[in-house]
Amino acid sequence: IIPSPSPSTPSPFTSSHSRHVDRLINSNHYTSPSRTIYSDRFIPTRSASNFALFDIHSSPETREDASTAYSALLRTALFGPDAAGGLSPDKRNSLAMAIPSRNIFRYKTETRRSMHSLEPFMSDDTVPGVNYSPVKAPRKVSRSPYKVLDAPALQDDFYLNLVDWSSPNVLAVGLGNCVYLWNACSSKVTKLCDLGIDDCVCSVGWAQRGTHLAVGTSNGKVQIWDASRCKKIRTMEGHRLRVGALSWSSSLLSSGGRDKNIYQRDIRAQEDFVSKLSGHKSEVCGLKWSYDNRELASGGNDNRLFVWNQHSAQPVLKYCEHTAAVKAIAWSPHLHGLLASGGGTADRCIRFWNTTTNSHLSCMDTGSQVCNLVWSKNVNELVSTHGYSQNQIIVWRYPTMSKLATLTGHTYRVLYLAISPDGQTIVTGAGDETLRFWNVFPSPKSQNSDTEIGA
Repeated sequence: IIPSPSPSTPSPFTSSHSRHVDRLINSNHYTSPSRTIYSDRFIPTRSASNFALFDIHSSPETREDASTAYSALLRTALFGPDAAGGLSPDKRNSLAMAIPSRNIFRYKTETRRSMHSLEPFMSDDTVPGVNYSPVKAPRKVSRSPYKVLDAPALQDDFYLNLVDWSSPNVLAVGLGNCVYLWNACSSKVTKLCDLGIDDCVCSVGWAQRGTHLAVGTSNGKVQIWDASRCKKIRTMEGHRLRVGALSWSSSLLSSGGRDKNIYQRDIRAQEDFVSKLSGHKSEVCGLKWSYDNRELASGGNDNRLFVWNQHSAQPVLKYCEHTAAVKAIAWSPHLHGLLASGGGTADRCIRFWNTTTNSHLSCMDTGSQVCNLVWSKNVNELVSTHGYSQNQIIVWRYPTMSKLATLTGHTYRVLYLAISPDGQTIVTGAGDETLRFWNVFPSPKSQNSDTEIGA
């Protein structure tokens, strides 16, 4: 190896290439005689900054916490919540405090962006201290009915229940003194019965299996029909006046009448009724069994809402908050013991009750007479139909009771309501002698397993 000339006394015969090589080899010792060396980065020092002027406290510990919090949040967003397990409890607890940045200059009104819009990978698990609030686009509900049927002689009477939809997808409608069946699959119309000029249909109700139809009459009788054969099975008596409300619980049929009584009828027994429930002071116009068949809710023209059990002769719960007739009654299919009720013209409110704890949960003033209520089986929503004075149909999201849609079209009170067996379609009837079909709820398949129903 030939030693190179000293950098301080370069040889005149050394080529520029050789001098460049020498500089690279001895870069730690070589200093250019003609240039001043500048640093390639500028590292600021904030030791002289007046942070107290902006109410900001700068310390190595705070910067370290913020850096750790950012790293943990990024790691969790990329690899899931378990990836943050390496943090100490103190660091993990300080994550919520360290996330918001305190800029010296910032706008007075901040725009908050959803964390889900920033995450490269979505996760149902949340990070402690991070508020995940994805903005969900409101579901589109068609404002027009997809089908309108004429229903001549459909009565404009608040206390009657003349429309019901069976599990085999057959709609029963009471028109005057006749009952007609409309098959939703084939659109075929069948005349089930004619009560004659001396009687009138006041209520219809399908059994849960959908093959038998109960018909309440103005003469106080209850008829049971086999719809598949268009044959009357039996006639049961008991009421002295018209029967405007019916509700099935397996083989047990409850009927409510203008005589203020409720009769429990077992269609397997020879007797016309097995028990009589007395408590209302006026006509019984609303009846609904709960989904578990343990509780019967009844509403009357005495502004009372009662809850009965299978063996009680007296109501086990009495609710007197409504100030008008209670016809609209609906049990939630999602939460045990959740009951909704609606009041008439002088009340206009939808109220929610927990019959398990015997508590009044909430009240919503709808602005119109509440005629009917029905819950969706697919999502945690419900529909109400209204009379005086707006004749509207409203789709609500529960429990916030925010309006998803307001449907109009009926020119009379929307007194009748039924829901299709798949839970997507409702049919409404009014004194304008029309039946209108609306698509208001999504199908069960379109719902994620993690819906809001659990709320």
